[in-house]
Amino acid sequence: MKQYQYVIIGGGLAADAAVWGIRELDPSGSIAIISEEAYPPYNRPYLSKKLWTGKPLDAVWRKPYDTGVELVLGRKVVSLDRTEKTLQDDQGNQYTYGKLLLANGGAPRKLTFGGERVIYFRNLDDYKALREHAGRNLRFGVIGGGFTGSEIAAALRMNGENVTEIFPEEGIGARVYPRDLSLFLNDYFRQKGVEVLAGEGVEDIQDDGQVFKVKTDKGKDLEFDVVVAGIGIIPNTRLAEAAGLKVGNGVEVDELLRTNDPDTYAAGDVAEFYAPVLGKRKRLEHEDNAKKMGKQAGRNMAGATEPYTYLPYFYSDLFELGYEALGELDSRMEIFSDWTEVFTKGVIYYLAEGRVRGVLLWNTWDALPAALEVIQAQGPFTAENLKGRIG
Repeated sequence: MKQYQYVIIGGGLAADAAVWGIRELDPSGSIAIISEEAYPPYNRPYLSKKLWTGKPLDAVWRKPYDTGVELVLGRKVVSLDRTEKTLQDDQGNQYTYGKLLLANGGAPRKLTFGGERVIYFRNLDDYKALREHAGRNLRFGVIGGGFTGSEIAAALRMNGENVTEIFPEEGIGARVYPRDLSLFLNDYFRQKGVEVLAGEGVEDIQDDGQVFKVKTDKGKDLEFDVVVAGIGIIPNTRLAEAAGLKVGNGVEVDELLRTNDPDTYAAGDVAEFYAPVLGKRKRLEHEDNAKKMGKQAGRNMAGATEPYTYLPYFYSDLFELGYEALGELDSRMEIFSDWTEVFTKGVIYYLAEGRVRGVLLWNTWDALPAALEVIQAQGPFTAENLKGRIG
């Protein structure tokens, strides 16, 4: 049985940040990262962004660790005994820990049909599989009109591929963007050469090993050489639940990122935390949260008692358009769009009961501090007193 002062389950950005957080306070404590992936931690956002716009594959890797950190790769933790502070992986190896961090993220949400050749875009192997098909004059079907699906469709098209994007919502990013912007993005993607099938759900996929035959709920029969799906993730909470940890929309943590077990922490995509700026609990699947939360969890595991009060931002790139966003973005909220140039540059505010709950900075840069200031303010806000406030 291997013994460590700190064990981190998961090998993503939150896990990586936790190592550096621990090392800020404990330069020599033994650390193990146990990850299902065969790779050391890497920059996951590069998979749908920079690797398609000229960055070499080697750019994905995070900074290597010192000799006090052991990477246990290609292993899945299958049981956790909190009383004995022991873990067991899928090959029967056992580990003991002093402090434990759950940073095991989530698994791609999958369709109930389609078979094994459908690429559920999530990790480096998925990127490699998709990249192998690029440059061969193939037909790509991208299922999903949200964050991942739209980035993948844009990335493939920017590399000259034949791309069809299919999703049941009325427009790209319809759950987040205001309706007019979402519908604009449909046309924008079409102008870029993507065939956009909005308002169409995928009803069935048949794969004969060569060609995917896709049927939509509007009766369309489509054929693709490659099918990629980006339809969200499900947080990996099964291990936590089996161990008696409290789980809601993710593994629930307090302000110090501890679970209901004081020696077990959680961070990143799998963690549900309290965001004091918003006054509610959240679970976020974005890079900034993974890095900041992972680092804070590591520091607290090593003895700090610092509450996680940070409000993370997120970002995306869609061809020449890009944005940064902060807070709650839900297209069902009251929305005020303050455009400098309609659909090209502006600030979009999401309001509830006179307060700004979220800000979308559309092609508007270096404005995150101003956006946070507006979200923190009591208001009340209206279109009149928000116009021109950020820009």
